[in-house]
Amino acid sequence: MDTDLLIQAVVTLFVTIDPVGLAPLFLAVTAGMNRAERRQVALRASVIAFAIFVLFAIAGTLILSLFGITLPAFRVAGGLLLFWIAFEMVFERRQERHENTAQRAITEDDIHSVSVFPLAIPLMAGPGAISATILLSGEFSGEYSSALGRTALIAILLGIVALTYGIYLLAERVEVLLGATGRSVLTRLLGVILSALAVQFVADGVKALVAT
Repeated sequence: MDTDLLIQAVVTLFVTIDPVGLAPLFLAVTAGMNRAERRQVALRASVIAFAIFVLFAIAGTLILSLFGITLPAFRVAGGLLLFWIAFEMVFERRQERHENTAQRAITEDDIHSVSVFPLAIPLMAGPGAISATILLSGEFSGEYSSALGRTALIAILLGIVALTYGIYLLAERVEVLLGATGRSVLTRLLGVILSALAVQFVADGVKALVAT
């Protein structure tokens, strides 16, 4: 297995899903719930998000082909989208947008549906994470046999979603541990890393487009 590709996949998906950054948002959308209810919401949101990721990990390239989109073209588009997300992370705009989404869910949606919206979609399985999943699906399928590559990608997704679920269960402690300053520093650091990965996706996509 290509260690560099595995590390790239872990870092890209960890940053785009952002389990640590979701901890305070999870507390916001589950305000008023007891521990058992929060655990149920966390589990349901994690299962739904993982199912969405698996769908795009397996059929992402097929979905692209149905629309006549080549993988190199999607690498460029996905890389630009990931760069925009990184830009928002560095300047704290992504957190503000997610907080606004969470507040709308509290006032407009029934409390039992918050596991679907906004937790599973779009906070966990958002456009950036889905784009990254499709991009990495193409990378893994090209590097290994299709079945092996997608199995490895799904295993990585499972690990990160499970980590997110664990952080949801420990959300109160995570928020206290990091504090506002710690969360701000971590978000900006991850944003810088994601911006570099996004540029790499764009560069690889342009290179492939020129070659074809």
